[in-house]
Amino acid sequence: MHYDAFRSTKLKNKNQHHVVPHPVHGWDVKKPGAKRVSAHRDTKAEAEAVAREMSRNQGTELVVHGRNGQIQRRDSHGNDPYPPPG
Repeated sequence: MHYDAFRSTKLKNKNQHHVVPHPVHGWDVKKPGAKRVSAHRDTKAEAEAVAREMSRNQGTELVVHGRNGQIQRRDSHGNDPYPPPG
């Protein structure tokens, strides 16, 4: 999936931080609708650590993508409904 596709299709919820592959090298941390990345790191682990800290501080959902653009995992850091629906 092309890098710009993350901006237009994948990143809809403003209460999220996404770890996405950079088109040339490394990994970016992006908030939906943002024109600039929040952080750029050389490794996915480094980007995920930064994104997790941002997500905890802001009470957002962390969404981690793979190189192919597919979501690999999600982790919520706030605003969870209690009791959970269902």
